[in-house]
Amino acid sequence: MSELPPDHNADDQPDPLDPFDEIIAEETDRDPDLAVIDAGSRTLRTQGGPPDADIPTRPADPEVDKALREVETELATRWGETKLEPSVSRIAALMDVLGEPQRSYPSIHITGTNGKTSTARMIEALLGAFELRTGRYTSPHVQSITERISLDGAPIAPERFIETYQDIKPYVEMVDASQEYRLSFFEVLTGMAYAAFADAPADVAVVEVGMGGSWDATNVIDGDVAVVTPIDLDHTDRLGGTHAEIATEKAGIIKQGATVIMAQQPVDAAQVLLKKAVEVDATVAREGLEFGVVERQVAVGGQLVTLRGLGGEYPEVYLPLHGAHQAHNAAVALAAVEAFFGVGAQRADALDLDTVRKAFAAVASPGRLEVVRRSPTVVLDAAHNPAGARAAAEAIGEAFQFSRLIGVVGASGDKNVRGLLEAFEPVFAEVVVTQNSSHRAMDADELAGIAVEVFGEERVQVEPRLPDALEAAITLAEEEGEFSGGGVLVTGSVITVGEARLLLGRG
Repeated sequence: MSELPPDHNADDQPDPLDPFDEIIAEETDRDPDLAVIDAGSRTLRTQGGPPDADIPTRPADPEVDKALREVETELATRWGETKLEPSVSRIAALMDVLGEPQRSYPSIHITGTNGKTSTARMIEALLGAFELRTGRYTSPHVQSITERISLDGAPIAPERFIETYQDIKPYVEMVDASQEYRLSFFEVLTGMAYAAFADAPADVAVVEVGMGGSWDATNVIDGDVAVVTPIDLDHTDRLGGTHAEIATEKAGIIKQGATVIMAQQPVDAAQVLLKKAVEVDATVAREGLEFGVVERQVAVGGQLVTLRGLGGEYPEVYLPLHGAHQAHNAAVALAAVEAFFGVGAQRADALDLDTVRKAFAAVASPGRLEVVRRSPTVVLDAAHNPAGARAAAEAIGEAFQFSRLIGVVGASGDKNVRGLLEAFEPVFAEVVVTQNSSHRAMDADELAGIAVEVFGEERVQVEPRLPDALEAAITLAEEEGEFSGGGVLVTGSVITVGEARLLLGRG
């Protein structure tokens, strides 16, 4: 995935004969794609949605922005996140020359197929509410590379990101010279995160795997708590084609004597995880048995849940996120923090209820059923596989009850795109297929061919440029009239969501 913003060339310029494009042409000093959306927003009438989540913009200082772009450019010369050599030897070598920074704080390590980032954010919020200094490492980012490394609940400052990179760069080059392959983009970022957490210093690190578990670059930590969110079929070319095979890779984060917090899993995946726990004498807490969701109801801007933790019930917890899947993520996050504090092992009492409520009420998860515009409502969701799409489709029906929902889908070519589209087919009245700027993006025409097979030709529109796709979807959603219940869901890829978020003024 490219970490640099897309270039815009002469082919992107508006047709002067188009009245809509005449408006855009007036914006001569602006990015043409941003001008498209701003012009389109004149027909939106109302901007709305929740306050901006903690997604950083480009640095305001030109010198800092230039330095950050230089770092991004250097990182982009390395293997991307989809090119892997299954080994932790390079990252282990980097940790060695850095003095093992990842050993200077306890960790909560998170794997699974879906829900990892939202769960990590919830864990971070809970730990912060209990006055612990947190470091959080998640991927991929929605808009800015600095999102991946957070301290005290906020993305690392650009200046600190640059400084951290410059600090470890000589050691990275030393390891590069001694290994068969250079450190990858993800391995360098992992090293930066672990170094930044040690330097802060963090009281606890919340770390999301990049892919898998056993050979993931993050797996040089020994997590006191290992969290496994729901496992489904994704990255099957690298992790295996069955739930059991994928679980085998993900079980690699379960270390000797750890506590395992296990979300509801397919039976064959659960068997693999439990077997691994027995082998390393780990303690297991299972959703639906030792902890879980007791009750949930839709509320304004989210939901009200009652959670059963390892130490008892936590009633009437407001969660400002939509969908049953987020309630289950909250249960997993709560159990993980309880386990970190020894609830259920060293102590039997529950965590302070008011603190738990305060923490969950402050959670944000950008790009996860995030409302970024109103009238018509535009929602962003980073679902990129069938399981994520099914959860998003169910949640958007429950939370928004649109009379007419238009989908904007831009997916990666290495994903199960047909399965993703089939999950959304029952809820999309029409779908506008597009593509994002990544080299991994599926060609819009190829995506359209699959979409026509799923939706039928009359329900599919093709707009290769994302700004055009957004405007087309907004127009379709408005067709029922000013006071209709039309909406737009932008989905298919974290990259698509991030670029749409920027275009729609949230960056």
